[in-house]
Amino acid sequence: MKDLPADQGQQADILLSLMGSGHALQIDGIGGGDPLTSKVAIVERSSHPEADVDYLFAQVDVLNKRVDFNPNCGNMLSAVGPYALETGLVEPQDGVTVVKVYNLNTRRLIECHVPTPARQVQYEGDVCISGVPGSAAGIQLSFLDIMGSKTGQLLPTGHASEMIEGVEVSCIDAATPIMLLRAESLGVTGHEAPAELDANQPLLDRLEALRREAGKRMGLGDVRESVLPKVVLVSAPAAGASTLNVRYFVPHRCHKAIAVTGAMAVVAAINVPGSVANLLARDVGRVTPDELLCHLVLEHPSGTIALTAEYRNDDPFDIARVSLMRTARKIMSGQIFYAAPAAPSLEAAT
Repeated sequence: MKDLPADQGQQADILLSLMGSGHALQIDGIGGGDPLTSKVAIVERSSHPEADVDYLFAQVDVLNKRVDFNPNCGNMLSAVGPYALETGLVEPQDGVTVVKVYNLNTRRLIECHVPTPARQVQYEGDVCISGVPGSAAGIQLSFLDIMGSKTGQLLPTGHASEMIEGVEVSCIDAATPIMLLRAESLGVTGHEAPAELDANQPLLDRLEALRREAGKRMGLGDVRESVLPKVVLVSAPAAGASTLNVRYFVPHRCHKAIAVTGAMAVVAAINVPGSVANLLARDVGRVTPDELLCHLVLEHPSGTIALTAEYRNDDPFDIARVSLMRTARKIMSGQIFYAAPAAPSLEAAT
């Protein structure tokens, strides 16, 4: 973070150049030509009394030269702990090192449990993540007090569910703001492949109209230029061990899996009485009215994601932490160069 200018607009200009935003393949940069692989984690030693490092996440638009500093990303967070240890920001312990991270996007704390046998970051292991090739050492991420990450409230509209343009939705803010709705309410099963949903332009247009209204009701204002809130379609799971099936939008394309923060928001919603997710989970026999479901498995296009939720005093509105396993691998270390913005010519100025 100290290597970047303090002004966020100038930061955005540099990130756009580094990632190659403006071209579909991001050829003039290190972006992967997809919203899921056009992300940046900015890390620095923290001044927060309970954290070791600060983490600022940036979503870099692939085609439009725009950077969104509003959301958070749990998958990128998987690398923050190893990075902090590798760069000397945190002293590794023998066995497992807990790196305490303060997320500047959400003003929340996260604990990253990084395997460090003999005080060295371990990358090799047998933990597999759906949608990620190969296996690696498991890194447990525990997100603390995820309620109201952007709006200050788990239910920012004050309702567990409500109607928007004739469709029942739930507006939830836990780790990230989302709008939940049943897939069948929009004429799809929720088990379609992402490419099929992306090709359904009437569906995308409908979701965007609902999302914009949800954003207003959640106090996020005009969200046309923001990736928040995200949209989640829920449906009955295909496997008996799973809790629900999901399709997660980012927000104008269907995610090939589901974001970590989005998964946590769905987990929170499942235990909120009367929410769209809660009612569906009851319909398929996954939850009961008198107990909280703390171990959950969500189906997504690439497989499943398992999460564990801990509540204070069995209160569905007081989530102490949500934990899950992720992986990370060190790929390269060095310097990256960006193109400085071109100065305006005298002809253009006149």
